[in-house]
Amino acid sequence: MTQSLDKRINIFLTVDQYTIYNYFNSHDPAPLYKRQLGHEFQQYIANSIEDAKRYSVIRYKVIYANDSDKRFAEPLITAIRRHFTIKKSLKQNEFQKFKKRNFILLGISLSIVMFCQGVLPSLLNYEHRLHTAFSNALDVFSWVILWKPIDKLIFQWNPYLKEIAMLDKLINADALTIDKHKEKVMN
Repeated sequence: MTQSLDKRINIFLTVDQYTIYNYFNSHDPAPLYKRQLGHEFQQYIANSIEDAKRYSVIRYKVIYANDSDKRFAEPLITAIRRHFTIKKSLKQNEFQKFKKRNFILLGISLSIVMFCQGVLPSLLNYEHRLHTAFSNALDVFSWVILWKPIDKLIFQWNPYLKEIAMLDKLINADALTIDKHKEKVMN
């Protein structure tokens, strides 16, 4: 299976002793591989994957100028993977809360509907006109109270799964190291 150009997304990163610290939060004293990513760098990655589709392949291309700068490539990729692993975990927890909250809301709504449709009509006389009007009002109320949890559970879960899948791609993306001088010779 050949990959078309629009299915490949390359994130280009240049590492050297001067630019490596630009990728990270300048106030974080942790070792490079544990540092928080800087806001501008996160925006760069977000902009790079903006057009990513379901079957897109994401690849980090780390470019270095000399062998001493190559040592920064692995800590940078480790920090990137760590960052997106944490974000994926947070998004998965948020999705679980979303599902739990909406299933609880659906359960409460269903119990209210069962009460309104089962108990309240039996309190009224079936031969009275008020029973028909009240029954119709309960039908409308039942539909309205069930609408929101059903709508959320059917239609609003996909953005969570899409973001989790994209974070997974960023975590598992291939990282290629490229020697800047050899690349120029090869071209």
